Amino acid sequence: MYAQLYFDYNATTPCRQEVVDSMLPYFNGDFGNASSSHHPYGWLAKSAVEEATDTIAKTLDIAATSLIYTSGSTESINMVLKGTVQKMHSKGNHIITTKTEHKAVLDCCTFLESEGCEVTYLNVNADGLLSVSELQKAMRPDTILVSIMYANNETGVLQPLEEIARLVHENGSLLFSDTTQALGKTDLTAILAQVDFACFSAHKVYGPKGIGLVYCKDNENYETLPSLIQGGGQQKGQRGGTINTPLIVGFAKAIELVYLDIAAETTRILALREQLEKGLLAIELVVSNSYSEQRLPNTVHVSFPYVDGANLLTALSRQLAVSNGSACNSASTFPSHVLVAMGIPPSLAYASLRLSIGRYTTLEEVEKAVRIITEEVTKLRETNILWERRI
Repeated sequence: MYAQLYFDYNATTPCRQEVVDSMLPYFNGDFGNASSSHHPYGWLAKSAVEEATDTIAKTLDIAATSLIYTSGSTESINMVLKGTVQKMHSKGNHIITTKTEHKAVLDCCTFLESEGCEVTYLNVNADGLLSVSELQKAMRPDTILVSIMYANNETGVLQPLEEIARLVHENGSLLFSDTTQALGKTDLTAILAQVDFACFSAHKVYGPKGIGLVYCKDNENYETLPSLIQGGGQQKGQRGGTINTPLIVGFAKAIELVYLDIAAETTRILALREQLEKGLLAIELVVSNSYSEQRLPNTVHVSFPYVDGANLLTALSRQLAVSNGSACNSASTFPSHVLVAMGIPPSLAYASLRLSIGRYTTLEEVEKAVRIITEEVTKLRETNILWERRI
């Protein structure tokens, strides 16, 4: 086990032991293919998938028929965006999204632009929130899809999806929301009732990596998504390939467990976040990038003037597992596109940290993390001549 304290739950979470235990029988005992319909091995696997699907649907208060299993949110995003464009080309080819979406959405939009689609990228304010009035102005008769992330993975800010949904549907367009970070951290019942499509990944909720979902609100929209992966006709022809029984079972168990005590756990996490944020904001000149009231309960994002962000991450890596943004962009030499879109200067964006806490975070760890970060920031500033001349 690493000696580091883990503060990167938005990147991934450890798989809960109960989840691991639920999956084990389907690796080497009940190992059948759920599509094998002529013997008990296949029947048992199919039954396990159906029970898992029912569990997820019941927990999230949605229809079991609205779920399509994928390898994770990136595949789900590609399936929704590309599938919608393919199916609705007769209506138009205009997509609206924001500049602060996850790279999975932005990169997919870039690809679709190369295929002839027109994409409008909306600005956000200093809180990371889009302007509903600007969205309304951007809507056109040929707008087929609006893609708005519900909870930002870097700052945790929550977009006003219910108001957004009203405008989108009044225009006759479809609404997709990347809800990956919100799953297990907030009640999604109202959100899933408003959107046409959403996506999830199991590894964000203490489940296994490599399994995700596309949610389609009703059968009409379900049928608008052509298969991104052909071969075998599994999942009603929506996604070819052998169904991953153990991971689906684990995903269902993870979702079931995380929502069993979400109210109490949210209260605990909020208290830890407030303690963490209070401690970090006590550092001289520190800037908060996640101060919006409408945000995830577990996320803190701050910048440290007069500090080289790369050096800070290197110094912290001996004791803390933290990041400066999305894990998908960790190798990038550019400042966070989310922070830049929020109007944060590149110098501050480079000197930023995202800390995300979770089920296994303790108060003692929070207090220790604050001490470590304070000490390392102080050390780095002492070697910066600009820090000495700041007054």
